[in-house]
Amino acid sequence: MNAYHALAVSYDRLTSDVNYTETVEFYQQILRREGCAPETAVDLACGTGSVALLLVQSGLRVIGVDLSEEMLTVASQKAQTLSNPPMFICQSLQKLYLPRGVDLAVCALDSLDYITDPADCSEAIRRVYKVLNPGGIFIFDVNTPEKLRAMDGQVFLDEDEDVYCVWRGEFDEETNICSYGMDLFQRRGEVWERSFEEHREYAYSQQQLTRFLKEAGFCDIKVYADRRFEAPREGEQRIYFSARKGKRK
Repeated sequence: MNAYHALAVSYDRLTSDVNYTETVEFYQQILRREGCAPETAVDLACGTGSVALLLVQSGLRVIGVDLSEEMLTVASQKAQTLSNPPMFICQSLQKLYLPRGVDLAVCALDSLDYITDPADCSEAIRRVYKVLNPGGIFIFDVNTPEKLRAMDGQVFLDEDEDVYCVWRGEFDEETNICSYGMDLFQRRGEVWERSFEEHREYAYSQQQLTRFLKEAGFCDIKVYADRRFEAPREGEQRIYFSARKGKRK
């Protein structure tokens, strides 16, 4: 089963510990440092729309893009009460095409790692460059190779009264991919329904992603520790990038 197919309806409950507000606040801090005041944004791999909704609430006009129709369905339901909800589009990032340019592109929660072919990842970054307006900024985070390698052989458990999820990590040094099989049990009335999904993440290095950004045309590339304005330390689990599209001369 494809990633996020069965998981979509339970995703927010299983990730209740994720502080999306702090993530968006870090974006805003980067924007202030860069002197960037965007009016429009795209949330790439937006999932159930948690980041997209916060961006709307901050005053931006937002487009949300994701490959999972099931996740976008949940996102649309969550956005129904907003007066200016995001426009949601079902696309892969390596085929990204928007109806209009945007001032800001964000990609949260190591979503680029899910593009397990480096050529596709490079193409996705080129596509992001194309949809940004001149002077626009791209902000994203990834899991570090150290974190993904450490997941090898690990077993994790998430649960609440209606969802029980067990997942097991395996890192393949030859492919540079961390795979984790996810057994998901979801309550459906009086019965429990079992499903299985496999999630795969490529362990991109800081140097590799910096090269992709430069090849796409980005400038002013900066790399941060996990929501800290300092260089990543040895053993850092997550790092953030920001990069600018040059202003039109």
